[in-house]
Amino acid sequence: MTGMVWSTPSRGGYLYADNLDKHLRMALQNTCKFRAFADPKEDALGLHKGNTYRWDRISTIANRGGPLSELQRMPESQATVGQSELTIQEFGNSIPYTGLLDLQSELAVKDAIDQVLRDDARGTLDDRVAYEYFQTPLRVSPASGTSTTEIVLTTNSAASTTNNIALGLGHVKAVSDTMKDRNIPAYDGDDYAAISHASTLTNVRDEMEDIHQYTETGISLIFRGEIGRYRNVRFVEQTEVPKGHANDAAFSESSASANFIYSATNDAWNNAKSSWCLFFGADTVIEAPAVPEEVRAKIPEDYGRSHGLAWYYLGGAGLTHTDAENARCILWDSAA
Repeated sequence: MTGMVWSTPSRGGYLYADNLDKHLRMALQNTCKFRAFADPKEDALGLHKGNTYRWDRISTIANRGGPLSELQRMPESQATVGQSELTIQEFGNSIPYTGLLDLQSELAVKDAIDQVLRDDARGTLDDRVAYEYFQTPLRVSPASGTSTTEIVLTTNSAASTTNNIALGLGHVKAVSDTMKDRNIPAYDGDDYAAISHASTLTNVRDEMEDIHQYTETGISLIFRGEIGRYRNVRFVEQTEVPKGHANDAAFSESSASANFIYSATNDAWNNAKSSWCLFFGADTVIEAPAVPEEVRAKIPEDYGRSHGLAWYYLGGAGLTHTDAENARCILWDSAA
């Protein structure tokens, strides 16, 4: 059988040995970053609600109001209503183990498997939410590929310039101004958030060391993994999603039978000077957890000789605004 057994040391037998250290050492795992910024919808909780979750998108008013004369009739206008949806799906993974392993292991088999499954669930679901951020139609890249202060914005989900320079504060300033000009709502207070790799943010971090990053007031929450703040953008480091994601190596949705349903190629940009960075405001990604992630035990089989644990989640995620006019997220990107 696949899973964990007593007879193979690397698949369970090592859980008992003479003078075994009682401290269980786990492989390194990342912590959730993308899901921390998603907007969970409480009305999606529960069963018997179908496999589709929808939300309305209402435009601004078509014609603004203004001053009226005494005998003038009140002007009339309208707003348009659009609708988006996401699909509720099952997610999960399991580790079976034998009754013999459980009976003869000195350490608790269930505790070890439970921790491994929780780490797997966290990474898988964080990937799922991250996938939606990368669907934003707004992309920016440095002008001419090397400008330190000017960016080029595209609204068709594809960068027009091959990026050939590291991300710096000049680019951050330009992105921040672009987000404000587009009236993208701030995520927390007056601040936007940005997520990327530590190495992608190296220049940004170094440049921020010599400036005042925070004020004593106005910061009510420090995000997990946050390294600093500049021009109303607060930066968070992550390790879950690999580098790459240029137009010719995009973050993609693979077949449902794959171990990682939402995967990304670790393909560096052609000039390897930078990598992706997501800048976003509020109401960017919706998560609809019909059944929040949980660990479940398998009903023992073969007269109690076959056991197992699994994690299970029923839900989905979706980009709140898919149109460029109302998009809340800008991706620092490259054409290749």
